[in-house]
Amino acid sequence: MLIRLNQAQPYVLSLFRFVVGLLFAFHGAATLFGVVGGNQAETGAWPGWYAALIQLVCGSLVALGLGTRAAAFLASGSMAYAYFKVHQPEAFLPLQNGGESAAMFCWAFLLLVFSGPGTVALDRFFGSRNTAATTAEDTPRHDKTPAVSV
Repeated sequence: MLIRLNQAQPYVLSLFRFVVGLLFAFHGAATLFGVVGGNQAETGAWPGWYAALIQLVCGSLVALGLGTRAAAFLASGSMAYAYFKVHQPEAFLPLQNGGESAAMFCWAFLLLVFSGPGTVALDRFFGSRNTAATTAEDTPRHDKTPAVSV
């Protein structure tokens, strides 16, 4: 059972990346264009309009798996800013201050910064074999310690 779960991990990570990116992009589109029940932000208004632009662009890039780590880093930082500047001054806990989605997006994107895009991503098609997109199994080991699979 564990072997099958481990084999599916890169594909599930890709699915996770796609869903989180898509939800983030939809959130930005709702604020930028007033679609799907969103309240349209005034063009150029700080910080709402710029946050929505980051959400739309970074969410789309993450969903496609293109520049995933950089886009996820920017998205995570923008959600940390949103949480601490907008939500946290209202109350200490996210449940009390309405910041659950900002906190969850922040941590989800931070996970993607460190885990990468998964197997099914445009980063895999455009990156070369010598980039950070290579996996640990592809990288030759220079020490004499045998690799241990968990």
